[in-house]
Amino acid sequence: MENQFFVDSEYLSPAALARKHQLETDPASRKNHMEYLPGMEIIESDVRARVIGQMESYDYTGYTAKDVRKALEHETCSIEDFKALLSPAAEPFLEQMARRAHLETGKHFGNTVYLFTPLYIANYCENYCVYCGFNCYNHISRMKLTLEQIEKEMKVIADSGMEEILILTGESRGQSGVEYIGEACKLARQYFRMVGLEIYPVNTDEYRYLHECGADYVTVFQETYDAEKYETLHLFGHKRVWPYRFDAQERALRGGMRGVAFSALLGLSDFRKDALASALHVYYLQRKYPHAEMSLSCPRLRPIINNEKINPLDVHERQLCQILCAYRIFLPYVGITVSSRESAEFRNGIVKIAATKVSAGVSTGIGDHESKYHGTETDEAQGDEQFEIADSRSLEKMYQDIAEEGLQPVLNDYLYV
Repeated sequence: MENQFFVDSEYLSPAALARKHQLETDPASRKNHMEYLPGMEIIESDVRARVIGQMESYDYTGYTAKDVRKALEHETCSIEDFKALLSPAAEPFLEQMARRAHLETGKHFGNTVYLFTPLYIANYCENYCVYCGFNCYNHISRMKLTLEQIEKEMKVIADSGMEEILILTGESRGQSGVEYIGEACKLARQYFRMVGLEIYPVNTDEYRYLHECGADYVTVFQETYDAEKYETLHLFGHKRVWPYRFDAQERALRGGMRGVAFSALLGLSDFRKDALASALHVYYLQRKYPHAEMSLSCPRLRPIINNEKINPLDVHERQLCQILCAYRIFLPYVGITVSSRESAEFRNGIVKIAATKVSAGVSTGIGDHESKYHGTETDEAQGDEQFEIADSRSLEKMYQDIAEEGLQPVLNDYLYV
């Protein structure tokens, strides 16, 4: 494998440094990001063309206050209304949008807020994504948990009362194969009611296998729906193939997954267009697979280890709130997750308006839940984190804070029969 050096070398070799420089400075040295690699499944679907067609034609500067008022007056939010609500013209109407979003959330979700926690089981990665702490050229402590270590971490998390877990890996088939992830799912099913996956995209038959192992849903970040910008950010690896990543949720649904989650990483490109494309991706798949549970996330860029501090590009909390309110008004039945990338204050506020799910007891490192949950020192090796989190509250603290806001924290609402 071309970038196998990341596994064992403390520092990049001269050849690796030269290759990294070439990828960064010579676009002709990179593989075509629109061409599938061997082994990648190609599916026939019109969803991608419809989403990108809408995104590319979206001129948000053309919307006025009149358009926003009309959108808020309509009982059902159309695509055109949604575009108006995402536009700069809607910014002065944030309070009205928040009231409408609150009504829609209460109508379809009551006053409940769902809780989950992520578990990173490996941070090896074979991609060079310039904004990610796991990227193969970043010198960090790499680690892959054994099945015994995975079970130990899961037991610690389950003992805290958590009933839903999201299993994550770096994007390395070589280090974190589908069978390895499947075994982790089987262990998770022993400890948790709900098991989610946030891993590299795989083919339909592989999603079917992971579902049979116990996975309920799949989350995939498209990162940005702007294919040209995507090319400049993903310089190497399987993740570079933009269309294969786009179709991941549809392959997961074809493989039997009960639910799928979508997201762009806001701040990588034009956030208004990425927000539009994310929601339309859900909208079109919702109509194609009406039985499926779907949700949206809205992460912003966070600082990463061994890199310049990356700040959100023109995406501030007020704009993030606008996006979340627009999501809720346009897609009233869809779950909305706000991660620990955001501050405790922001998350406390947004769950009262539009968000329905938050993470708690979060660590983006590898193998550190025992020390994090119990405050104990350990001699066991640990892997570095993917990014810095902003909200480090425990499940107990998160549960208490949500309840004090007059909301009902929920750990699980799904029963297998």
